[in-house]
Amino acid sequence: MGLTEIKAEIAAAAVEETDLLLQELGIEGWSLLEDAIAKRAWLVGIFTSESEARAQWEALKPQLGLMETPVIRTLADQDWRDSYKAHFKAWQSGRLHWVPVWERATYALPAGDVALWLDPGLAFGTGNHETTRLCCERLVAFAASRGTNGRLIDAGCGSGILALSASLLGFRDIRGFDNDAEAVRVSQENAVLNGMEGVVRFFPGDLDSGLAGQKADLLMANIQADVLMRFAGRLVDAVAPGGLLVLSGILAIEVDKVRAAFKAAAPGWAVEGRTMGEWCDLALTRP
Repeated sequence: MGLTEIKAEIAAAAVEETDLLLQELGIEGWSLLEDAIAKRAWLVGIFTSESEARAQWEALKPQLGLMETPVIRTLADQDWRDSYKAHFKAWQSGRLHWVPVWERATYALPAGDVALWLDPGLAFGTGNHETTRLCCERLVAFAASRGTNGRLIDAGCGSGILALSASLLGFRDIRGFDNDAEAVRVSQENAVLNGMEGVVRFFPGDLDSGLAGQKADLLMANIQADVLMRFAGRLVDAVAPGGLLVLSGILAIEVDKVRAAFKAAAPGWAVEGRTMGEWCDLALTRP
């Protein structure tokens, strides 16, 4: 029996909000695909029949305020994963490459470089979104300038891309957590895919429980801006003296508000940020 894909384009700037609404509403069967380079995004559902796909769309449309007419097509069994491939491209920062797993046999990896293989059928978080790229670039720069001896914590690990990338760069004390048990499972699956099972400790937790009693030399939090601000004190407290706090998931229109909240929570810390498309990050260094 074939599967049915239903797909509609949404505004790239609405991805984070749409993802949050899907989680809050507890709606399953839908995924978000992004192409950061082309600045496009899609809402995609995979269902067992066209009638189910149409019914699910009609139920979802008013809750998310969707206006686009979706494209519906029949997929062969197990071939739905192929529909993701066009939206995930290999990319690199420094000597670290993020590569779709189906390119594993053909991808030309330069001598001395390392690759994290990702299956977008399993993962949400491949580096194709600006917020993830900003974090990955910060991670590579930190490893190059300050080494990999310290503790790294990936708060809100998603697919595990940051924590697993850190392991490839040479970090050994790595922890990743997420308040979504499915994200923890996906992170563990991506660890197995890369031969790193048990190397990184992934566990369920929120910003309170996940950071309780922790001090990180590099703490990375790619989480939406309102959550970052709400937990500013907890995030700041979890950074070791001389450590770096990297914040992402911040829209450019929100960055001044986030910067102000963290300057209040961390007086005397050096703060700088970068912009990529419509998204920003902030890096705060503890004295």
